[in-house]
Amino acid sequence: MTTTPDATRVLDIATGYMASQQLFQASRIGLFAAIADGADTVPALAATTGVSERIARILADAMTGQGLLTRADGVYALTPDAAAYLTGSSAQLDLAPFLAFLGEISYPHWLQFPRTVDTTEPGELAMDDARWGTFMAGVMTYNALHAQEFGRLVDLSGAENALDFGGLSAGFALEVMARNPALHTTFLYAPGFEAGVAEAVAEAGVADRATVATGETATTRPEGAYDLVLANHVIHRFSAEENAQIFRNLRAAASAGATLTVLDFFLDEDAEQRGIDALHAGEYLVIDGTIVYPESEVRGWLEDAGWEVREKIALPASPRVLIATAV
Repeated sequence: MTTTPDATRVLDIATGYMASQQLFQASRIGLFAAIADGADTVPALAATTGVSERIARILADAMTGQGLLTRADGVYALTPDAAAYLTGSSAQLDLAPFLAFLGEISYPHWLQFPRTVDTTEPGELAMDDARWGTFMAGVMTYNALHAQEFGRLVDLSGAENALDFGGLSAGFALEVMARNPALHTTFLYAPGFEAGVAEAVAEAGVADRATVATGETATTRPEGAYDLVLANHVIHRFSAEENAQIFRNLRAAASAGATLTVLDFFLDEDAEQRGIDALHAGEYLVIDGTIVYPESEVRGWLEDAGWEVREKIALPASPRVLIATAV
């Protein structure tokens, strides 16, 4: 049997911005929260969200077509995914701040992508206080999703003395600490992060099992003999040479047999490329010039530094994690 080509996949990709823009606006006007609260018809959605019935129908039908809602006899209902992530205060994790970041910061920035393609230079962020607020709220919400999936799928039980090094969010270590009541963690972050880390530690109720310290991520040589080291959302922010040195510094601070986690997006070199990682290679470049590295290159830094990768876990809708052992 010969497969007959058609343009469906091409058009799905080419028109993807239409779906994303309608998702951003459905989230902004509170469409999903309205359905969760019982406004499940076009007139009810229009009245609750404050838009016209025409707009309510367009957005509700679009989200039905994308699999976030169902529709039967003019009545809309949430799918489990939408209920978990799009319904505001009733959500398991409200992704609205991240969608606002995508719609207000990332999407307009991608309009500069042709220049990035021609020059390999990031776009101009042109940030003010309000845009920085949207930026940080979105990034930290996305990190919260990553941390949730990290805690759920990466088994780090049995560790007693952890180092959370140079990341962007304390949430990863806090998820591990919640599952390991005997675990003490040293949070070693770049200067300027310590207040936010200390606040997150206090809110999690683990201040008696935590130490917060500062040091420049690219050059600091941690002291100790840790049996668990977290280097999550670190490597895309540094050069290859800096990353190689970071892993050497972390190996010097780890006991034999210690576990290291490296969470980030990676490029593949076999026949299959995980889509979300490749997309973020463009996102990181156009936003601020940071790098999604090939996984093989990261594995090379680890091996040279005395770490042996034993497992790779792809987190749903999130980065991947390389899990290595100190040898």
